[in-house]
Amino acid sequence: MRRKLSEELGFLVQSVHIRDNLELKPNAYRISILGVPVGEGEIQVERDLAINPGGIAAQIVGVRTKDPAFGLDAYWIEPAAKEHAQALGFTVVDAATVVATHLSELLKRHAYQLLGHEEVQHLLDRLAKTAPKLVENLTPGALTLGVVVKVMQELLVDRVPVRNIRTIAETLAEHGGRTQDPLMLLGHVREALGGSIVQTIYGLRNELPVITLDPSLEQLLREGFKGGDGSPTFEPGLADRLHGALLDATQQQELKGEPAVLIVPTQLRPWLARFTRHGAPNLAVLAYGEIPHNKSLRVVASVGSPSAAGRAMPARANAA
Repeated sequence: MRRKLSEELGFLVQSVHIRDNLELKPNAYRISILGVPVGEGEIQVERDLAINPGGIAAQIVGVRTKDPAFGLDAYWIEPAAKEHAQALGFTVVDAATVVATHLSELLKRHAYQLLGHEEVQHLLDRLAKTAPKLVENLTPGALTLGVVVKVMQELLVDRVPVRNIRTIAETLAEHGGRTQDPLMLLGHVREALGGSIVQTIYGLRNELPVITLDPSLEQLLREGFKGGDGSPTFEPGLADRLHGALLDATQQQELKGEPAVLIVPTQLRPWLARFTRHGAPNLAVLAYGEIPHNKSLRVVASVGSPSAAGRAMPARANAA
């Protein structure tokens, strides 16, 4: 699992250590990263976990619970009931897989904490074997190693792998002479990686269903950024209404089996990504500039406007 996860994220993930904890219940486990607990669960070793992926109304005989990795409804069932549960549409896994999946998801979610100066330097050293001038121009040329680390950590916070280190390095070297701001540099890198980001979410489809902001709401948020502190200021209660509307739109997309993606101007993307990260973790926030030119957008919801569903638009419309 460690090797597979390292390949997926793009850097070498540290070893996983297992030890007994007498403070926990016999079937309980706790996962810590850098000494800090980030998740825990309880398993039934002699049973399998039947997970409802969503939309299954049937109930089965077993102990009701929640899948620890994704929070889905589930049952601990006897192994003999596995085929019946699968026939009903449940995903059935054994207890060891439950723990491994939970661990893998938590490592992905907290990958930015595992990527530090040494890990980034190791990636750059490997790149230097094939592109030495590029690495020299990047650091200590255009940027300090610390800024490069910060940008790559922010990519991982957004669940964007850093395995395409050459594109990341080329983009940072190109723009590093004009700005040292990690968030501005992040925007440039995300645009350079836009094709792979979009493909990860949508696959190979050409028409992309997206959620947008109503122009009046978008302008209100833009105005709120004029203070220049990185977060907008606006009237009390607007944040709650915005969060509720985005959560509703996300849930509607999930019910239709489609990805939930909010597309916004580049200036607003970092703040909205942070704003929705915990309250609507299944909502991806992209900037218009990250959408490849050969893709078209289909607006399925416009937050602040009830009349936009189903409207098609070119990929670069309203780009900023």
